[in-house]
Amino acid sequence: MIRVSLEDEFGRTVSGVRVSLTDRCNFDCVYCHNEGLGDTRGPRAPADDELAADEVIRILEVLSEFDVERVKFTGGEPMLRTDLEEIVAGVPEGMTPSLTTNGSFLPGRAADLAAAGLERVNISQDAMDPETFANLTKSGAYERVLEGVDAALEAGLTPLKLNVVVFEATAEHVPEMVDHVAESDGLQLQLIEYMPEIAGHPEWAIDVDRVHEWLETRADRIERRDMHDRRRYHVSATGESDSTGMVEIVDPVGNPSFCANCGRIRVTHDGRFKGCLNRADAHSMGDLSRSEIRRAFRAVVATRVPYYGEYLIERDGEWVMNDEYDSPINPPEADS
Repeated sequence: MIRVSLEDEFGRTVSGVRVSLTDRCNFDCVYCHNEGLGDTRGPRAPADDELAADEVIRILEVLSEFDVERVKFTGGEPMLRTDLEEIVAGVPEGMTPSLTTNGSFLPGRAADLAAAGLERVNISQDAMDPETFANLTKSGAYERVLEGVDAALEAGLTPLKLNVVVFEATAEHVPEMVDHVAESDGLQLQLIEYMPEIAGHPEWAIDVDRVHEWLETRADRIERRDMHDRRRYHVSATGESDSTGMVEIVDPVGNPSFCANCGRIRVTHDGRFKGCLNRADAHSMGDLSRSEIRRAFRAVVATRVPYYGEYLIERDGEWVMNDEYDSPINPPEADS
């Protein structure tokens, strides 16, 4: 098969996709973009508005025609899907699958996911303190998440990234998390800047530059990734161990270079393409025929914006859509 990659008008080749498999979650994290979902009792079959396993696989097969090389499954909590192993097994050859999860369902499933072809996982763990964790997630699953981390490491789903949203409630726990990954083989740390324009509560935000400055004093070596122009901080363990860990900061708010090398688009749980997390003008895939999927993919690539902070802008103390992007560009016609 001849594969043809797509570039947006800013010269960025789209090579990755994030697929939300559900908007349901068994946690109720205070900083989440989908707050107030409440608790569930465990994995479930897909809900009526969620893409079925064969539909997800069909979308990925079409995207592989455009040389999309990586897929990350997200949610909500994607492990609420009982067919997750089937979806992972159906990822086209040449496309690398990974997963973002809260980790609470990994015990008992990590090995099966690895056998299905999953390569690595990101696990949300905002603090090493059980009480703080419970307050942030509105769950009592702290020990279960730690078991999930161990299960993922044992299954070889590495490098395993721990995700920490950095805001007022978690900032004091960052040094302990940095020490933890420095002392733990197979773990990395991803510090994610709090996004008040999506999650609300601007009073919770902290100056992420302070975190960068602290890490510069803590790190033995600093490098940069092309993707999002991220800085990577390599830190040594503080005790007698000679191990090291890697810490990365995801800092899109107010950072005009963040999106310069981004080649990622998103698929919503109900079958629409989005050019960015904060975009409201999602492109429907219609009846999910291969022709409609191709048409919608071309449309979302054609309507990407140059910078995260240009789509939603602050005006009179409120976050509003930039008038320039009030109407999406006319999408390309469907093809066969």
